[in-house]
Amino acid sequence: MSNIVRGTMLLTSATFLSKFLGMIYLIPFNTLVGETGGTLYSFAYIPYNIFISISTIGVPLAVSKFVSKYNSMGDFETGMRIYKTGISLMLVTGFIAFLGLFFGAEPLANFIISSEDYGDITREEGTMVIRMVSFALLIIPAMSITRGFFQGYESMGPTAVSQVVEQIIRIVFILAATFIIMKIMGGTVATAVGFSAFAAFIGALGSCAVLWYYWRKRKPHIQKQVKQQKFSQDIPTKDLITELFRYAGPFVIVGIATPLYQLVDTLTFQRAMIAIGEGDNWEIALGAINVFGHKLVIIPVTLATGLSLAILPALTKSFTTNNRQVLNQQINQALQIVLVLVVPAAVGLLMLSDSAYGALYGTKNLSITGPLLGWYAPVALLFALFTVTSSILQGINQQRFAVVSLTGGLLMKILFNIQLIHMFGAKGAIFGTALAVGTAVILNLWRIGVSIRFPFNQTLKRFVLIFIFTVIMCIAIWITKAIFGSFLNIEEDRLSAVIMLVAGVAVGGGVYVWFAYESTLLDRVLGNKVRVLDKIFRR
Repeated sequence: MSNIVRGTMLLTSATFLSKFLGMIYLIPFNTLVGETGGTLYSFAYIPYNIFISISTIGVPLAVSKFVSKYNSMGDFETGMRIYKTGISLMLVTGFIAFLGLFFGAEPLANFIISSEDYGDITREEGTMVIRMVSFALLIIPAMSITRGFFQGYESMGPTAVSQVVEQIIRIVFILAATFIIMKIMGGTVATAVGFSAFAAFIGALGSCAVLWYYWRKRKPHIQKQVKQQKFSQDIPTKDLITELFRYAGPFVIVGIATPLYQLVDTLTFQRAMIAIGEGDNWEIALGAINVFGHKLVIIPVTLATGLSLAILPALTKSFTTNNRQVLNQQINQALQIVLVLVVPAAVGLLMLSDSAYGALYGTKNLSITGPLLGWYAPVALLFALFTVTSSILQGINQQRFAVVSLTGGLLMKILFNIQLIHMFGAKGAIFGTALAVGTAVILNLWRIGVSIRFPFNQTLKRFVLIFIFTVIMCIAIWITKAIFGSFLNIEEDRLSAVIMLVAGVAVGGGVYVWFAYESTLLDRVLGNKVRVLDKIFRR
């Protein structure tokens, strides 16, 4: 279990740092381009994320499972063969995806922006930004498959380091380009956002350099394993590709889930808001949900992202060797790690939503953006559970069911999104996402229980304890808000929002961690990885 936790913590730390940087840079980015610029930015990145998932065909994570499977059999050559085949395949699909997004940018922008009578974003600007981001599709698919290959060897370092380097280079380029265009050259918001979208290509180049370094460093060891293996499956290349696609297909669904939900909002939000007489605020609301708010909500989900990548090879190995006791322990630990950390984080963000949005992005339009973040925060838990349960399904050879669960959730989003916006306004889009992801999670959990007769008793018992500690945390945050709110005005003063946020996080987080530590909950879930708390608390 230590390998799982170690790999989880490594990928989680890297993913958390990457997501944290992705949130922090939005503070100056929001100051420069505002919510309108954020909405325009989302017009490019949501289709781009979908094209990335389609162009990779789920191959990177599938390669991780594929390599892990054959390595466990002592057949290292087969893993190398599929890696080389996958690289060639990714270069082709990436180029096709680039052509599709580049030349499809204009009709896509025309469909997204139904009317230019509401708001400041034009169809021409939307087209330009989408085309700028499309160049990253040329190299990211091939880069991603290399990450999957290393993960198949249960080596998470290359993925972690390249991920952080890619994000740092991308953010530096975004902020530098935006500042130069807006402040020095006096350019438009659309031009600044266009170059910000192009930063995905620049960041990917940096990631490729890191992965190339790791490959050169580890290539001799990998080749030595191949030469020393005693037998080879000698599977025809055609059969290898068939098996890879059988693994890969459902990975597309998992990777494409969140962008698909956001795409439904992108295509329906403006029309629905105009229909209920709130067309003047649609850009602010959509930017708060899909860009600035989503970056905050996704921070707790980074644990699930790291966990899903780290646990898959180990789950596959346990399932392949039919070690059901270890398999059940791994699934329990995966679910419980998510619950013990994401539940309090999501609820805490809910309670401090006004302070968090005001502190990070300013108090302008806080009466609209703050409540939207509050409604969106609990969805973090559903996102996290969907990511992990989907990876569990893939690890136990039930990956095809991920297609069923996401399809069910997506149908919920498509069928009810407009109606929910008509009923509840902008937050109706959040309710639609929660309904969709919640449906997918329930279906995934049901399938896990049925397919391997997995007992959820231990996880449910510990969830009750987590719930109790979270309620106590909420009471502590409520008292803190009452005290500081008596002399702070977070709705108009950004510094007051910062103070309230820091105080709320410190008190609420401290209370929850203390109870979870003293009750030995953290020890039982995370093992010996909480020793640092021994220096803070005295049990």
